[in-house]
Amino acid sequence: MMIQPSVTISLLPNNPRAPFLLGPNLAEAVATAAELGYPALELFPPNLDAIDVPVLKELIQTHRIQLSTIGTGGGWVTQQLTLIDSDPTIRERAKNYIAEVIRRAAELGGSAIIGSMQGRCGTRDRRECLDVLRDQLGDLAEVAAGCGRSLFYEPLNRYETDLFNTLGDTAEFLNGGLPQNLKILADLFHMNIEETCTATAVRLAGSRIGHVHFVDSNRQVPGRGQTDFAPIAEAFRSIGYQGYMAVEAFPQPNQREAAETALASFRQWF
Repeated sequence: MMIQPSVTISLLPNNPRAPFLLGPNLAEAVATAAELGYPALELFPPNLDAIDVPVLKELIQTHRIQLSTIGTGGGWVTQQLTLIDSDPTIRERAKNYIAEVIRRAAELGGSAIIGSMQGRCGTRDRRECLDVLRDQLGDLAEVAAGCGRSLFYEPLNRYETDLFNTLGDTAEFLNGGLPQNLKILADLFHMNIEETCTATAVRLAGSRIGHVHFVDSNRQVPGRGQTDFAPIAEAFRSIGYQGYMAVEAFPQPNQREAAETALASFRQWF
């Protein structure tokens, strides 16, 4: 597989300040993505009911487009579920939610993302929180492996989680005994906040990177912020990255123009 672009589609109510390019009408969004020339889409559903596998399968086949990924963040947004919640019942619900997203994504040829559902440690003992996280991620990676898929874990910036904020710390944690199909999602927006050098961080994480969020420093589409993409693109080529770059960015000034600009930027650098 070559490096390919993917466009984000949110099924939450339309919000120009949410970092998703298309939606919330699924049929219209998939048709637009295909018309613009995107080979794949990344879906952000508010809940499991929104992942209608037969409907999605028909849309994907009709428009000859792939599903790259499905985000699990709806479990946090609509149900406040996290993998390291202090309540074991909520932790189990969170794990079950993500496991079902993994299975449905796999039916459609895609993989699941764990971002906001990882949770926060807060004032609790960090080692205990990380032990819980390790167990939860290990179980979910096993589910993904059973489906023949990778599972993508996304380090977020310090304002969204206190678990892992940089690719280096994340890779060290994952390399401490977690399965190889558990990959890092490298989000260039979060990296702009947390990394000393984005290109260096990419090289250090290397083959542990399995998915990318292609976005500028201000969370607008690439080319509308201050990110220098030349060394970043070279870093991804140097590690032999072969995967998707999903544009998770604000749909400004409007959905279509943002999606067109993002695709043009992808073609410029990749």
